[in-house]
Amino acid sequence: MHAEAATADLVIVGAGIVGLGAAYAGIRRGLRVVVIDRTDRPVGASIRNFGHLCIGAQGGSAREFADVSREIWLRLAKDAGFWLRESGTLVAAQSDDEIEILQSAAADGDVRMLDADELLQNAPLRRDAIVGGALITPDLQTNPREAISALVAHLGSLGVEFRFRTAVTAVSAKRVETTRGAIDAGVVIVATNHDVDQLLPELAERAGLVRCALDMMRVSVSVPRSLAAPLLTGWSLVRYGRFDAYAATARLRERLHGDHPELAALDLNQMYTQLPDGSLIIGDSHTKAGQPDPFQPEAAFDAFLSEMRGLFDIDRIDVLERWQGIYAAASKPFLIDEPEPGLYVIAATTGIGMTCGLGLAEHTLQNAFTRAPQLAQGGNP
Repeated sequence: MHAEAATADLVIVGAGIVGLGAAYAGIRRGLRVVVIDRTDRPVGASIRNFGHLCIGAQGGSAREFADVSREIWLRLAKDAGFWLRESGTLVAAQSDDEIEILQSAAADGDVRMLDADELLQNAPLRRDAIVGGALITPDLQTNPREAISALVAHLGSLGVEFRFRTAVTAVSAKRVETTRGAIDAGVVIVATNHDVDQLLPELAERAGLVRCALDMMRVSVSVPRSLAAPLLTGWSLVRYGRFDAYAATARLRERLHGDHPELAALDLNQMYTQLPDGSLIIGDSHTKAGQPDPFQPEAAFDAFLSEMRGLFDIDRIDVLERWQGIYAAASKPFLIDEPEPGLYVIAATTGIGMTCGLGLAEHTLQNAFTRAPQLAQGGNP
């Protein structure tokens, strides 16, 4: 005899930031929400990042999701009690073509130009390393390790049921099979990031989904002043969608790759965030494959430290931690699929899950329960 299946209005597979965003969107609509994750707590991409919510560097649908995410982040930080600051993002320009990109962005809005002295007041940089910079004004910063655990606790207090250490073996629009029994559902959302291919391999193959592995590190430093906001560089400008349309961006990419092929080979995004304890997260490199090697080349970490010494006014760097992050990657910025009515598969597939994930989840829930109004009733935690 089989045990009777549990029931829920909304079942979410995956407890990363996208899954937690879906749980929040569901519980706010008065739904019975169950979140399933195979680990005993969130340990994936959602805690292995800079904590940088880079709203103002996005374009297109990414900017739409990022703007929604921003409001949700601000609300959740207050309600769940985790550290979040409306910091904006600093950009250190080391060349005239980088200044040209920033000036174009400033003309479009949400970016304020800074001269070298203003930048130095907000970042402990070497004066001879910069020509100026900018502040991307809408951006936020959090500590992902603390924020994600606080979100789990807060959502639990609102009535979300978490089933950790539980693997999902099969999904459909109306039922989720797990290693701890089946759950009948009104709507199912699969938010397993790169592990979509473990549950729905054909869908992942159609989407061209692979894994992107990145190297990161946290260091202790002694600097003359704190970093007032996350800090981007020219390597960042050639990554983010907001800057793609500017003619100077293509020139900058060509120059950086020509002058620094070893850094281009690492697919470098040279950026920095400072945590409340004063330590700095630095990185990062990128390698894409169906299953990237777990072995981290020391050349990447050497490059991070070398680039930091060239940019920062700093005497000593003590490495505290190194780690590998992995996120889903594909040719499009988001995976948004509905393989059958009521079954949704969603992921951020360009490494902007913390920036856009809450908005992506809200967008998905809005669509799902506009079409299923009989479930969309209840309060507003």
